[in-house]
Amino acid sequence: MSQLFFDNCLLPDGWAQNVMIEADVDGWITAVTPDSAPDGADDRGAIALPGIPNCHSHAFQRAMAGLTERRGETEDSFWTWRDLMYRFVDKITPDDLAAIAAQVYLEMLEAGFTAVAEFHYLHHAPQGRPFDNIAEMSQAIFAAAQETGIGLTFLPVFYESSGFGGAEPTEAQGRFALTPYLYGQLLESVTALAGELPDATVGMAPHSLRAVTPDGLNEILALDDTGPVHIHVAEQIREVGDCLAWSGARPVQWLLDNAVVDARWCLVHATHLDSDEIAGAANSAAVAGLCPITEANLGDGIFEGVEFLSQGGRIAIGSDSNIYISVAEELRLLEYSQRLRDKGRNRMAGSQASTGTSLIHQVLAGGAQASGRRIGRIEAGYRADIVALDQNHASLVARHGDAWLDGWIFAGDNTVVSDVWVGGQHLVRNGRHIARDTVSPVFTNVLSHLVAS
Repeated sequence: MSQLFFDNCLLPDGWAQNVMIEADVDGWITAVTPDSAPDGADDRGAIALPGIPNCHSHAFQRAMAGLTERRGETEDSFWTWRDLMYRFVDKITPDDLAAIAAQVYLEMLEAGFTAVAEFHYLHHAPQGRPFDNIAEMSQAIFAAAQETGIGLTFLPVFYESSGFGGAEPTEAQGRFALTPYLYGQLLESVTALAGELPDATVGMAPHSLRAVTPDGLNEILALDDTGPVHIHVAEQIREVGDCLAWSGARPVQWLLDNAVVDARWCLVHATHLDSDEIAGAANSAAVAGLCPITEANLGDGIFEGVEFLSQGGRIAIGSDSNIYISVAEELRLLEYSQRLRDKGRNRMAGSQASTGTSLIHQVLAGGAQASGRRIGRIEAGYRADIVALDQNHASLVARHGDAWLDGWIFAGDNTVVSDVWVGGQHLVRNGRHIARDTVSPVFTNVLSHLVAS
């Protein structure tokens, strides 16, 4: 058992003082006691909140960060970026992926993300050659999670076509493509891998409506009716137009009409929704998985956050392409995009006086739901995933309570995060992950040969 003491702690019903948190040897909170004395504490901090779940990550794309910021001969868009990504991804080996993912997860933990939903679609060897072990690339993700200690929801991706209507995958998509039968084998293999990590969960990820057929979607959904289901949807205007041409319906509307979309589902991006789709998605209890930094980098558009929340919608945040990993920046950009569109302030605050606190509560609940794990609350029966903030940071000085969160999100950065515990394990100390000296040099070597080749 471990005991963690915090001068101030964000509990489900608000801020409390002098809080002792007890966790068992398996990393589960057994007791939370405000107004305690620090006697016997193993660790202590000044300002604590639940660790933030990251609802959407493609770990391998961290190796591409900053390499696609040159204008091409044609109008640059998501689709031209995707072509560059396809060329880059063909170089990555399982060992490369393990090193890249470890660096990504280390950076997530230092930023305040304590769990990740890894949307993993890199399955095969270069040129699409299958490995003898169908989970060869997946094992690299599990190894990185084990090395860094981050909580993991693993989402193996089902990818069977290159466009709406079941077009054959292109050569560039060969490393991603699976049949429903092979997907079932992969799901079985990664479920076994998850049993070797503390509290790891496996879900399913039909890549997108353009990359799966209706029959394929139904086949894989029949494999498991309990775990989380994540899908890219309505990220691009062209995607909406292509879906209309194929089916006569917009992507989210087609999904709501043709699948049992419920609280298991995370609709990743969901950028281009009309009012009926916003109401339908909100009423379904699905989570909208928002990745504002990546969506801005790719020029996707702005999510209709204000209307979605007004309809009772649920949101989570993810780092997606991992071009820059920051809890504060994802939330800041989410709010600022709404302000720029609406020409107003504090758009995502809801009933909370503090926009920062409102955003934190929303993405804790939505992220936990999307992860399929008992995280996101400092409460008995939940994982002991905790983030401590530096009360002496310039963005937090002379503040108290909700103003700490506003200071972090709107005036701070990753350096506000001082310490992080996952499952009661103290993984980040004074802003630095305990394995950084081991992980980062390996990542540097891998990146050197990938970029040079």
